Amino acid sequence: MVNLENIKHEIQKIGKNITKRIIVCAGTGCVANGSLKVFKSLVDNAKEMNVDANVELKEESKGLFFSKSGCQGFCQNGPLVSILPAGILYSKVKIGDAKEIIEQSVKNDNIIDRLCYHNAEEICKKQNEIPFYQAQNRLVLKQCGTIDPENIKEYISDGGYRAAKKACIEMTDQEICRIVLESGLRGRGGAGFPAGKKWDLARKQTSSKKYMICNGDEGDPGAFMDRSVMEGNPHSVIEGLIIASKATGADEGYIYVRTEYGLAVERMKKAVKDAMEIGILGNNIFGSNHNFTLHVMEGAGAFVCGEETALITSVEGKRGMPLPKPPFPACSGLWGKPTTINNVETLATIPVIINYGAQFYREVGLESSPGTKTFALTGNILNAGLIEVPLGTTLRHIVFGIAGGVPDDKGEVREENFKAVQIGGPSGGCLIKEHLDIPLDFDSLKKVGAMIGSGGLVVMNKHNCMVNVSKFFMQFTQNESCGKCVLCREGTRQMLLMLTDITKGKADENTLILLEQLAKTVAIGSLCGLGKTAPNPVLSTLKYFKDEYDAHVKEKKCPAGECVDLLSYKITDSCVGCAVCATKCPVKAISGERRHRHEIDVSKCIKCSACTISCKFSAIVRG
Repeated sequence: MVNLENIKHEIQKIGKNITKRIIVCAGTGCVANGSLKVFKSLVDNAKEMNVDANVELKEESKGLFFSKSGCQGFCQNGPLVSILPAGILYSKVKIGDAKEIIEQSVKNDNIIDRLCYHNAEEICKKQNEIPFYQAQNRLVLKQCGTIDPENIKEYISDGGYRAAKKACIEMTDQEICRIVLESGLRGRGGAGFPAGKKWDLARKQTSSKKYMICNGDEGDPGAFMDRSVMEGNPHSVIEGLIIASKATGADEGYIYVRTEYGLAVERMKKAVKDAMEIGILGNNIFGSNHNFTLHVMEGAGAFVCGEETALITSVEGKRGMPLPKPPFPACSGLWGKPTTINNVETLATIPVIINYGAQFYREVGLESSPGTKTFALTGNILNAGLIEVPLGTTLRHIVFGIAGGVPDDKGEVREENFKAVQIGGPSGGCLIKEHLDIPLDFDSLKKVGAMIGSGGLVVMNKHNCMVNVSKFFMQFTQNESCGKCVLCREGTRQMLLMLTDITKGKADENTLILLEQLAKTVAIGSLCGLGKTAPNPVLSTLKYFKDEYDAHVKEKKCPAGECVDLLSYKITDSCVGCAVCATKCPVKAISGERRHRHEIDVSKCIKCSACTISCKFSAIVRG
């Protein structure tokens, strides 16, 4: 039987001999930017300087400890390197910086200003000085940027699996369901259904076999919350599954991860293997009578498999297609047995609730939406990345506080640069300036026709065409429709065709009427959540940006200048006749004498923007 206290004391004893810890972010974003090469260079330089450099925690370890972490969240500024215990955070670190870091900050205690994050005129030398981190409340992500995700002993030394042990030994299934219900935790996969209620429904089913499934099939464009948790703290997900299995009576579980998440798959598989070997998974967990085995299954990357019944059919080896409900999975799910499905973030939250209690959890967030929510910030902002904030935090606080605001073409941040946010991916909707101060929670967003969804936030500025944004998401959902029901299969296709006609200037006013009618019909009549929410981007943009649709249809113009077929180019009086644009034009559509204003033959122009890019005098405008 595993002894958590012995492992904790073992790691803490070794830690006393470690003088400094250098942590390199090894989340997908930083790895893509070369963080693993930075890690190797740091270790190599330390060894060349005859400094004790450990890459594993062993009994004889002393001096420096170099480790990798999961996503630290500040993705825009990766690769990231942290130095503890000083709390220094270096951003955009390159291989060539490694020697200087070892010489200045590791062997000595000097801080390299040029590698620190610069906030306007201020240099943030430590992580806790950076506004991006200061404005967050990291409960689920707390360990993602510090512990080694591939070392189960590190997780245990930081209190890991303590909640699972408590649930298995000290608590009944009813008590676990009750405390989760009292915490107010609502599913973080998008629907916001109370987790405790879902568990209790499965608990009450009489069956010799029950299953748990972790839904890691995160497919929203611009979303990477669940992926980052699986990469950065896979054991928190496993611990949540163990607790959930005890509460529901399940003895077997699956972690369903889309195959594109290669690093998440790799780390989840290692975490399950290590937990099995150490005795945390398997029979008689922690000496109790509870048995639980776990498998990691790779999905084919179908967005529809984020819907729980489609996910179940995929696990069963069939094509991922949704089923009518009822019966609900809690009554009849995987192979006809009671099955509980929760997403990654929901499960990673459970150990916090069991360790600290329902009241502790309810102190964060709102009464109707307690706790925190992770969001993936992307788009036209200064600081894209992964954040965690209390539910009820305003959009203004996230966009202009944590994300640093929306810059214009010159890099200047102003509120008027903000146009909209697409929240919740293809299933969500648009939020505009009027919504900057509403709380982001399940109920408030529903009132304005949006939803949190899984937590993607795509910020847009004046250069984004909202018709084109709607078309992008409709293209996605149309591609991802499983084709089972006619309304989704054909409805999304027809909506996409109409949106395409609008962006090409081929639509009329009747097109807009038909588009809205069809969108409402698809939302009502589709079988599963994918079809029911697919029209959301269309309906919300029609509601808040009707003037843009009208401009496309009535004036055949794209106000944002993004729809190529509706663009027209004009050379203004600022032209000095340098002829650079004429030289760059691939179809010879520009003519004129030197030192005189040139002209564009619109019949030849292919609207490639080569002229506007090459003009040094901003003499060519498009509209």
